[in-house]
Amino acid sequence: MGDVTRILVTGANGYVGRAVVAEARAQGIDVVAVYRREPIKSWSQDAGIFAQRADLSDTESTELLKHAIGDVGAVIHAAAHLGADSDRHADDTLRGTQTLLNAMEGSTARLVLVSSIAVYDTMQLSAGDTLTENSPLENPDDARDSYAQAKLKQEILCAETGRAVWLMRPGAVYGPDRTWHALLGFWASKLHVQITSDGQLPLAHVRHLAQSLIAATQTEPNGVQALNVVDDDLPTRDRFLAAHRRFSGWPRLTLPVPYTLWLGVVRLLKPWSVKLPGLFQEPILRARLMPLRYPNTALRSVLGGCDAAPFEDMLKSSLEGQT
Repeated sequence: MGDVTRILVTGANGYVGRAVVAEARAQGIDVVAVYRREPIKSWSQDAGIFAQRADLSDTESTELLKHAIGDVGAVIHAAAHLGADSDRHADDTLRGTQTLLNAMEGSTARLVLVSSIAVYDTMQLSAGDTLTENSPLENPDDARDSYAQAKLKQEILCAETGRAVWLMRPGAVYGPDRTWHALLGFWASKLHVQITSDGQLPLAHVRHLAQSLIAATQTEPNGVQALNVVDDDLPTRDRFLAAHRRFSGWPRLTLPVPYTLWLGVVRLLKPWSVKLPGLFQEPILRARLMPLRYPNTALRSVLGGCDAAPFEDMLKSSLEGQT
């Protein structure tokens, strides 16, 4: 532990990437911050941050990255498309990953991939089950959506290199300027339809995620090793909404609908589901809203760490813009 003093972070100006750069510098680790468009202004005031512009979807960036990687002990790959555009995933997520892997050929730097908990096949689980690193994965050629498919293929690209790699699978990342997420239900105008259950929300505060990613750079993986990254204190949906409303006054109007009832409606509408929004499609509904348990036992036993504070405190500080 603690032997890596300089790392490279792709997607360094993204939501997760910015938190990783900040956490690395707080721990005295120098950073090569790779960005595509605009660097973070504060980087120029820190001699421990070397900002490097590069478009990973352009294979001509390989040599530039190879030079930068030659001087680091670990790489955190956070660059990826986060939406549902399959073409963007092909360019930004998959081609970008291949460019990075090509640049890492011959390097002994540790690789830490920021993947996603979305890779698991919840159609093979039942309500009340526990989701762990041993749970079944989606088929990468027939995954429920383009995001899950891209993340699965991204993991495969990294694993097929033959190098040791951390596959870090965070849940729903939240923090300052990002406290709401798609795991709660949906909106009908100003009315929030809450799909209720007693399952846990697989949340990862962005600061906790950054700490886990940095810890991975300091620890040799056992071959290809996957870890689910979620907080210690995981709220139910009722607890999350109660806290969010208490600290922000929003959402004001909520219609609770039991998960089992909504699942029944979705199954009745299955013949028309391809033309309906995601939560009317059973695979997406189950992945986002099925009541499950999400232990982080493997994460804590391998990399250590703990939540900085209980969930309510983390949410309150996030709503106040504090990291």
